[in-house]
This record gives sequence, structure tokens and C-alpha cells, in this order.
Amino acid sequence: MRREDDTSKAQVLSLLSSVPGVGQVLDENGKRQWHLDHPRAGDLVAIAQEDSWFTWYHWLDDAKAPDFARTVDIHRKTGYDPAELFLDPRLCCPKLRIATKLAKRALGLRTLMDVIPLDASLVRGSHGAPPSANQHEPLLINSAPGLLNRSS
Repeated sequence: MRREDDTSKAQVLSLLSSVPGVGQVLDENGKRQWHLDHPRAGDLVAIAQEDSWFTWYHWLDDAKAPDFARTVDIHRKTGYDPAELFLDPRLCCPKLRIATKLAKRALGLRTLMDVIPLDASLVRGSHGAPPSANQHEPLLINSAPGLLNRSS
């Protein structure tokens, strides 16, 4: 790696670290620690703070959002979109709207199920940041006492 590349990487790391909502930025050592050290991980990996998440929204005006942004569409969105867990609170009678769209589909008509909000503030939590305390770690319930090694 060239010296200019190291300088640029350090500048980008510093810039990313100062962005509100960024908890940490992983360099080569950090990626290795979190087992993210593979060729497609990129040079730096930003991890959100516990109460933040990174949206995939790449537009500044919601009128310019792609048509699939308001739908559940895991194949065209870049990454996980936790806003898909919500119905747009601005919709009047959302269940009736969904039923109407399903009826249109049943009749063979094409329609977008555009009921997902573009309001990222509805999402709470980090959705992917490593837990900061033991009480936030995953829970494993098991009925076979000898299955788990007690030393770990």
C-alpha cells in the first residue's frame, strides 16, 4: 500500500468517527477482532452506536425515492431495511388499502404494495451493533443439559 493511501485511510477514519451515530470504525485490526477480515469487507467498516442505524436511503427528497422504497423488497434494497416492520402512519385506513391492493392482485392487476414509511425515525435501536452489555446478548434456551460447554 502506498503512503498516500495510508494517509487517506486515516483521514476517512477520522471523518467517519466524527459522524453522529457512528459508534466505531474498524480498521484491519478491528475487522480481525470482529471476524470481518475478508476481501469484500472494504478498507474500513463503520458500526452504528447502540441507539442508531444506517439507512440505505440515498436520496434527499422523498419524492425522488425509488418506487420499491415503500415496499418490502429485499432484493433491490441495499441491506436490511427495518422500516419494513412498520406501516406508514400517514396512510388513512392502511388495512383497507392493503386489502384493496390484494384484491387487485387477485384479479390479475399489477399494483405496488407501497405501505412502508420512509421515516427512519420510527426505527429504534441499532439493528446490528454488537451488544454493549451482557443483558443485551442473545439468549439460548436448551432442554439438553450436556449440550453446552460450561467453560465458555
